[in-house]
Amino acid sequence: MATTTQVREVREVRTPSMSYARAFMGLFLRDLHVLRRQLGAFLVRVIMNPLLFLFVFTFVMPHMTNGAAMNPTAQMGAAGGGFGTVLLPGLMAVAIMFSGIAAVALPLAQEFGITREIDDRVMCPLPVAAVAIQKICFSAIQSMIAAAVVFPLAYYVPSTPVLAHVNNWPFFIAVLVLASLTAGALGLTIGTAVSPSQIGLIFGVVVMPITFLGCVYYPWEALKPLKWLQRGVLINPIVYMSEGLRASLTPTAHMPDWLILLMLSFFLVLLSWLGIKGFLRRVIG
Repeated sequence: MATTTQVREVREVRTPSMSYARAFMGLFLRDLHVLRRQLGAFLVRVIMNPLLFLFVFTFVMPHMTNGAAMNPTAQMGAAGGGFGTVLLPGLMAVAIMFSGIAAVALPLAQEFGITREIDDRVMCPLPVAAVAIQKICFSAIQSMIAAAVVFPLAYYVPSTPVLAHVNNWPFFIAVLVLASLTAGALGLTIGTAVSPSQIGLIFGVVVMPITFLGCVYYPWEALKPLKWLQRGVLINPIVYMSEGLRASLTPTAHMPDWLILLMLSFFLVLLSWLGIKGFLRRVIG
């Protein structure tokens, strides 16, 4: 039978953990309530970009009758599918990336601003690093919702059938979770490394280049004629998001599965470390 001292020691160990869990969930539910109130704006932000790309590249261009010169997507279809098959995973990766950055970096720009709203968050009974982790986790939920919203668009907008189905559920779930967490970690890194007044500049200097060089609109294998570029884009985390979703959803040529999971895990750890370190510096320092 456990002595009174042993019971007290167990309670002392369990109480902080339970308190941290409740505080973590409290922050999570608070953010979920805010998201529910802004659901309309969130869906518009998520849908607009992939909808326009799908409409122009998979509906308008295939209907052009002036030859392949006016229809550059005609020669870019995947084996057994059209350009929409190539584009769908890339657009899902873009939705994940943009949602992750928008869910963390943009709110941080306001919270670190003149009002210092971040002080309210760090007053909860949680280690400061855990507050940063909560932001990454909640942004991952938004990124997964964004990816889920993009998926059905591919079946209604393109003029040619899109060949997409989950070939390997464990691999697909692993890629989706790792990609969503990595996007949130990137948002945390950007939000803590850049001053609030310059956060808008990041979208032109960082976000747009990594999107266009992230194998979103073409498979990584298609870069073989440009070896220097094919190797150079390997430092871009969105490449592995696009290739991972392409590998699990379409018959298109893609990177090896093990390399995709390895690099997504590497970028998640690296960006989380940089983001949490920057968060601690901005809050405590």
